Amino acid sequence: MTRFTRRAALAAALALPALGARAQVFQRPVRIIVPFAAGGVADLTARAVGQRISPLLGQPVVIDNRPGAGGIVAGQQLMAAPADGHTLLVASNGTAISRSLFRTLPFDPLRDFAPVVTMGAFPIAVVVAPGSPIRDIRDLVARMQAQPGRLNIGSISIGSTQNLSAELFKIRTGTRAETVVFPATPQLTTALLRGDVDAAFEITGPIFGQIQSGAIRVLAVTSAQRAANLPNVPTLTEQGVPDYDVASWNALVTRTGAPPETIAAVNRAVNEALGTAELRDALTQVGVEPRGGTPEAMGQLMTADTARWAEVIEKAGIERQG
Repeated sequence: MTRFTRRAALAAALALPALGARAQVFQRPVRIIVPFAAGGVADLTARAVGQRISPLLGQPVVIDNRPGAGGIVAGQQLMAAPADGHTLLVASNGTAISRSLFRTLPFDPLRDFAPVVTMGAFPIAVVVAPGSPIRDIRDLVARMQAQPGRLNIGSISIGSTQNLSAELFKIRTGTRAETVVFPATPQLTTALLRGDVDAAFEITGPIFGQIQSGAIRVLAVTSAQRAANLPNVPTLTEQGVPDYDVASWNALVTRTGAPPETIAAVNRAVNEALGTAELRDALTQVGVEPRGGTPEAMGQLMTADTARWAEVIEKAGIERQG
C-alpha cells in the first residue's frame, strides 16, 4: 500500500464515525415543505439541496410542494408535524413579511419556527423596456420627482418582496409613483414591454433569459453588492439611493422545540453540500447565489427582515390581507 493510499484509507476511516453519528440522528425520511409550486426558484433550490444532503443525513429527502395563501398552507403543514426535526419548511422573505401582511396567522414565524440554515439568495433587478427613455436610476428618480404620481412601477403580488422593494424605493427616494401589481412574471413583463408600466422590480431568475437577449434592460440591482449573474449592473446604492439593500432568500426552518442535534445535523449537511462545486453550479444556473451559515445567523436575518418589512408595509399604507 502506497503512502498516499494509506493516508486516504485513514481519512476515510476517521470520517465514518462522524457520518454514522450524523445519520443516526434521523430515523425516517426527511420532509421539506415548499410553499410554492414545482418549478419555481424555491422549489428548484430545495430539490437541489435535498438531493445532496440525503446521503449526508442517511435518509431520503422528500420534497412536498404546498403552495397557496401566501405560505400559510405550508406553515400549517409544518405545525401539524411532530417537533422532531424530521420536517423542514422552506422559509423566505415572504415568511418574514407574513407577520405584518396578514390580519391573522395560525402561527408566529418568529416564535414557532426554529431557524436551521440559509440556502441561497437571489437579487432583484429594476428593469425597463429596451426602448425606454429612462437611462439609469438617477434618471428614473428625476422623472418621478418631476411628475409625482404619474409614473407606473410594476411588480408581482401585493406584499411580495418585489412589491415591497418598489415601495421601499419610493420611501428611500422620497418620490411618488403608482405601483401596479400583476399576478405573475409573464403578465408583468408583457405590461413592461407594452409600456403600461415605466419600470418594474423583479427577481432576476425568471427574466434572466430576456435580460441576456436584450428584450429587457436592467437599470440596477437592489442588493448591497453587485449580483454575481449581473456583475456589470450597478446597485441602487451606487446610483445614489441611500440605505437600500434587498435580496430575496430561501432558508430552512423547523418547528420550535426540535432537538438541537437534528438542527445541527441539517445545518452541517447543508453547509457541506453548499461547499461543493456541483451544488454551487446547480444553484447559480437558476439565478441563486449559494449561502450558508449558522442557525443563529439565519434567525437574525428573519428577525431583521420581519422588522424592516413591517415598517415598509405601514409607511406604504398596504392593507393587511386575509
